[in-house]
Amino acid sequence: MPYWFDYPIRVQPHHTDYSGVVWHGNYIQWMESLRVNCLRQFGVRFEAFVDAGYDLPVVDLQLRYHHPLRLGMAGIVKGHATTQGVRILWTYEIRANDPDDVDQLCVTSQITIVPVEIARRKIARRLPDELQQQLDAISEYFKSP
Repeated sequence: MPYWFDYPIRVQPHHTDYSGVVWHGNYIQWMESLRVNCLRQFGVRFEAFVDAGYDLPVVDLQLRYHHPLRLGMAGIVKGHATTQGVRILWTYEIRANDPDDVDQLCVTSQITIVPVEIARRKIARRLPDELQQQLDAISEYFKSP
C-alpha cells in the first residue's frame, strides 16, 4: 500500500455552484495544490524546473465523481506519485472529512505529467540529473509504508 500525502480543504462559497455543490473544476485545482505542496515539502520547487527550462504540464487526466462535497464541508485530498521514466503518475482520492460524511469517497483521479522543454515545446526524454534525482526520490518516498 503506497503512502498518501494529505492536503486538507474546506468548501468555501466560491468553490460551489448555485446549489451549494462544489463546482467540478475546483477538484482539479485542489489536486494541483496538493502536487505543488507535496513537491515543495520534499524540497522540489516547481520554480526550479521552470528555471532549468522545463514545464510540467498535465497530459492526461482521468476523474470519477462518486459523492459531492457541499458548502461548508471539510475534506481531504490524498495523493501519491510514481514515476515511469520521465512521466509522473499521480493518483488521488478526495474524501469528505466531516462529522456527517466521515471518510466518504467523493472523487478518484489519475493524472499524468511529463516534463516539456520550454524552448522547444517538446517532451524531454531525459531530465538533468539533479531534477531526475528529485523526482526519483519522491517516487521512492511514496513506495514506503
